[in-house]
Amino acid sequence: MTVTKQSHLFTKTRREAPADETAKNAQLLIRGGFVHKEMAGVYDLLPLGVRVLNKINGIIREEMNAVGGQEVHLSALQNPETWKTTNRWDDEVVDNWFKTELKAGGMLGLGFTHEEPLTELMKNHISSYRDLPRAVYQIQTKFRNELRAKSGIMRGREFLMKDMYSFSSNEAEHLAFYEKAKEAYFNVFRRVGLGETTYLTFASGGSFSKFSHEFQTVTEAGEDTIYISKENKIAINKEVFTDEVKKDLGLGDDFIEAKAVEVGNIFTLATKFSDALGLTYKDETGEVKPVFMGSYGIGPTRLIGTIVETLADDKGIVWPKSVAPYDVHLVVIGSEKPDVATHAEKIAADLSVQGFDVLLDDRDARTGEKLGDADLIGIPMRVVISEKTMAEGKLEAKARTADAASFMTFDEVVEALKS
Repeated sequence: MTVTKQSHLFTKTRREAPADETAKNAQLLIRGGFVHKEMAGVYDLLPLGVRVLNKINGIIREEMNAVGGQEVHLSALQNPETWKTTNRWDDEVVDNWFKTELKAGGMLGLGFTHEEPLTELMKNHISSYRDLPRAVYQIQTKFRNELRAKSGIMRGREFLMKDMYSFSSNEAEHLAFYEKAKEAYFNVFRRVGLGETTYLTFASGGSFSKFSHEFQTVTEAGEDTIYISKENKIAINKEVFTDEVKKDLGLGDDFIEAKAVEVGNIFTLATKFSDALGLTYKDETGEVKPVFMGSYGIGPTRLIGTIVETLADDKGIVWPKSVAPYDVHLVVIGSEKPDVATHAEKIAADLSVQGFDVLLDDRDARTGEKLGDADLIGIPMRVVISEKTMAEGKLEAKARTADAASFMTFDEVVEALKS
């Protein structure tokens, strides 16, 4: 596994966030050296942020692959003619396009979603009932020309999205996959540490179906209001929260109002796009029918911000082990002393051999600064090495959220990390 010396990171922690940054997630991520703010709604991911993102994307890929998803990577540059078939090139229909003129003449758009181009693409690969069902997904940059970007990296003008689309022969086949996707989404949110605060939320189905399903994580930083039925572990978005909806869902009046952020959504597209773009198949009798579709979205970068918003404490970020940039933060007190530095590098190497990623704080900095930075960065376990720990033949270990540190042997630290 990886050992990274903190002195080799080009990024630095900061005591203060930019004055114009009001969102807690962005403040902590900037201070911790995870992201850099280019402008409103546009953020760069730095080495620590990339490590977190890669772990989140890995979890998403595993869950999408488990339900039969096949990964692609579609172009962000969009052909207007494809979008005109559904009338979504019109700025009065979709008001957040980024559009640009080609030097040779004509226009292109930067994709804000990919229903149209993927439907067009699948016309080359679906022609028979034997080609169905299929599920195709990508993890790709999206662009939305928001009037006002806010909420840090939870709502940007450029962001990463995992969007998956299902292609089925009929509604029954679609619904069977839809339920599998729903469970896969629950798995994702559980695995990234948001399972206890994320609710399946009924929302407007728009023009496609009576309801869509959002996955809403409770946080005061959220832009949505939901009503939670704790007994049933489901919620209803305020936009559709009526007595009729409660009755349709078989729910009573025991709801808790909460602010929440939408971290994912799944919904039925039916034949809206296949009708418009001519995506059809021949059934067993040779009859030509439109393909029945569904859409399933998760924002990986939004997940990063949501994890920070919901789990951070007054000292800094608290990463769940599953998505933390490193497993252990090895803090060296007295790193200028050769024997201490040599011992620390040996412990780091031994932890790596045991299968752990290690961030080794070998910087020439004060003890308080190092311990404060460890809390800010939020790696699940901090292990301190000093002349004192060396004299006792032990390591000073502390879980990120623990009140106090404990002196442990190397083997005890390994067991603690494994658990």
